[in-house]
Amino acid sequence: MSVIIKTVTSKRDFRVFARFANNLYKGNKYYVPSMPFDDLNTFDKQKNGAYEFSEAEFYLAYKDGKVAGRVAAIINRKANEAWKADQVRFGWIDFIDDIEVSAALLDAVIAFGKSRGMKQIVGPLGFTDFDPEGMLVEGFDRLSTMALIYNHPYYPEHMKKLGYVKETGWVEYRITIPDALPERHIQIAELVKERYGLKVLKKTKAQIRKEKYGQKLFQLINETYCVLYGYSLLSPKQIDQYVDVYLSLVDMKMLTFVEDKNGDLIAAGISIPSLSEALQKCNGEIFPFGWWHLLKAMFWKKPDTLDLLLIGVRPDYQNRGVNSLLFVDLFQNYRKLGFKYAETNANLETNAKVQAMWLPFEKELHKRRWVFGKEI
Repeated sequence: MSVIIKTVTSKRDFRVFARFANNLYKGNKYYVPSMPFDDLNTFDKQKNGAYEFSEAEFYLAYKDGKVAGRVAAIINRKANEAWKADQVRFGWIDFIDDIEVSAALLDAVIAFGKSRGMKQIVGPLGFTDFDPEGMLVEGFDRLSTMALIYNHPYYPEHMKKLGYVKETGWVEYRITIPDALPERHIQIAELVKERYGLKVLKKTKAQIRKEKYGQKLFQLINETYCVLYGYSLLSPKQIDQYVDVYLSLVDMKMLTFVEDKNGDLIAAGISIPSLSEALQKCNGEIFPFGWWHLLKAMFWKKPDTLDLLLIGVRPDYQNRGVNSLLFVDLFQNYRKLGFKYAETNANLETNAKVQAMWLPFEKELHKRRWVFGKEI
């Protein structure tokens, strides 16, 4: 039978869309299930601040009467304006190993983009950099992380057969947390702190809410990340949205702030215990008992691996050794908390500054992912 593409409009179809990948990869020991309720909030125009400057449509592919794939078509006008591009993004793409299915899904995205004057298709990308992005091209035999995409090896093969080429790439490192940081790094951190009059701070969740510190944090992320591929500045509504999400996950011992002598935030590091195994145990479902596995991993019986979610240093303080303050504080806490490894998540291949941060550590480059694109 030919492939049938259906535009997602009903609540039921959105639930099918949100759970398709979890069903496709059920039993795969490397795939980390997404949380459908979280995805549904992302797709909701009333809840996702990215709709202030984006539009999207969602598609399901059917073959032989069964769901065979899914994809989102997204136009981020703010990113297109910032990068002087006419791009339609494809995101949340998953499909069975059938080239007719993958072709039909991507053709639906192309048609959506062309009807709105777009000239290029790129992806996988979400609404913003805080959504899953980048198709795995190496590291299929490594456990994924909560924040990133896992996919079968046949995905990038389909992309190449359909004429898509690499637009950009990311690498991911697995870092071994040292028993003790070298004395030299501690000395450098102290020198940097004294030279620039910096303070390393911890904050409670109550303090962060009272002082609007979460908003300061994501303004810092805006300043730090704005030069990176495809980034679009977070709006105030998005910032409030991400403050709520990240504060619900973070153990405050794993979050470090650095202020200058004027009390302005100039650097921050956010990390969480890896939730990969906990999400596998509950298949991404919070109810009825999934919440127990997540809380256990976050606060009571932490795994041996953590995820370095975000590290940001204000541009005028980059290349001054400020990152050493973050690492000294964070890595000393990591050992106390029993962690052995840290996942860097995705770093742009072209981002020499962030690559340099990992030079002092024993590490393994164990995953690569690409964004694919082509003219339409």
